[in-house]
Amino acid sequence: MKPTDTQAHTLWVVDDDRSVRFVLSTALRDAGYAVEGFDSAAAALDALTRRPPPALLFTDVRMPGDDGLVLLEKLKAAHPQLPVIVMSAHTDVASTAGAFRGGAHEFLSKPFDLDDAVELARRTLPEMGAASPETTPAPTKHAGPPQLIGDTPAMRALFRAIGRLAQAPLSVLINGETGTGKELVANALHRESPRARGPFVALNTAAIPAELLESELFGHEAGAFTGASKRHVGRFEQADGGTLFLDEIGDMPLPLQTRLLRVLAEGEFFRVGGRELIRVDVRVVAATHQDLETLVEQGRFRADLLHRLDMVRLWLPPLRERIDDVAQLAATFLASAARRLDVPRKHLSAAAVQALRQHDWPGNVRELENVCWRLAALAVADAISADDVRAALARGGRRRPATADADATTPEQWDHALAAWARQRLSEGASGLHAEARERMDAALLEAALAFTDGHRGEAAARLGLGRNTITRKLGSGRRR
Repeated sequence: MKPTDTQAHTLWVVDDDRSVRFVLSTALRDAGYAVEGFDSAAAALDALTRRPPPALLFTDVRMPGDDGLVLLEKLKAAHPQLPVIVMSAHTDVASTAGAFRGGAHEFLSKPFDLDDAVELARRTLPEMGAASPETTPAPTKHAGPPQLIGDTPAMRALFRAIGRLAQAPLSVLINGETGTGKELVANALHRESPRARGPFVALNTAAIPAELLESELFGHEAGAFTGASKRHVGRFEQADGGTLFLDEIGDMPLPLQTRLLRVLAEGEFFRVGGRELIRVDVRVVAATHQDLETLVEQGRFRADLLHRLDMVRLWLPPLRERIDDVAQLAATFLASAARRLDVPRKHLSAAAVQALRQHDWPGNVRELENVCWRLAALAVADAISADDVRAALARGGRRRPATADADATTPEQWDHALAAWARQRLSEGASGLHAEARERMDAALLEAALAFTDGHRGEAAARLGLGRNTITRKLGSGRRR
């Protein structure tokens, strides 16, 4: 693995369509990249005069002023090594050939699947000599980190525990489902501790391939393995004097658990391929959604490491068990989204709050935050309605609570309802009913299948008897430019 600086993780998205910039940038950020968006070729070119180029650039073709192909030409003249992915809804031979002739690394047809775009970025960066964020993610250092929010008894108890533990030089193990905010708790423990002036470094052990995790934790010397051209400082050294947060500790391979145990016990280690003994002063906070005692019984986790990590244990309740915090959380997320999107702040109607409270939140606080971002971007009125909430939940691919299906009908009832709708539209003088009905039917089927499969388009397509590309085309047909 070749070490890279954080610049290798910066991606730019150039598109005059604000919605495209938003959804693509959000997907890339969720994958671990730093992303900047620009609404024109001129804005991107101007930025290049004041800062280094990104590791990868996505650009639309048709934009006011210089189009994407002109931007591509200028970029290749000034930065020939910069990979550029050209996006367009116009996938005729001339457009595609023009992009590749101009030096495009890849052509992405609109509408595209966001998973495909992220995967394309991951394939492109290693190919061009930069590392994927999942192999060398930059240390997480929070200046003004997000705050834990909640006023339920469970959260008040958690806040008190953090206040007590922050001053104690003890290892802490945080248990909680995915999306409950384990890193926020670790950050709060650091921020309120005597180590607050030191670094807070986070590492998700499940996101790093096993063969690279040792180097990420402990660093390596030049020549330690193929591709190790420079010395790499690991996370323990980066966190010296501060706090190291190890998320998903239950996924750590057993050989590394042995090395981690020694560091926790002795405060010292060797870099991979090194002979110099490195001593560090680090507080370790670990987290997992798994039952580590069960993993110990299965021989997949060391009992002595569990005892070392589990000096104090904190448990984060799932959102469904602190549902009274939903309104406060949602209001905070909506305000944050409005600032980031530079749109008027929206507020929740009483019916919208009730709709949020009725959802079971399998993705916990993270799912709620994503829903609020969709509401901030897509809800039309300033007052968010219950229908807006249901639409945002459906777009997220999550199953709705059982109560949402209370108005389900039998096929016979559906036939009668369709016939009644057709008679009503005919009496109004409408024409083109078949196309209108089919569009409505497609939308209903897609929404139901995506909700049932938790947003997995391939499985949804198989359930409906459609091709995956057909689903992608139908979902994006309304956004085609």
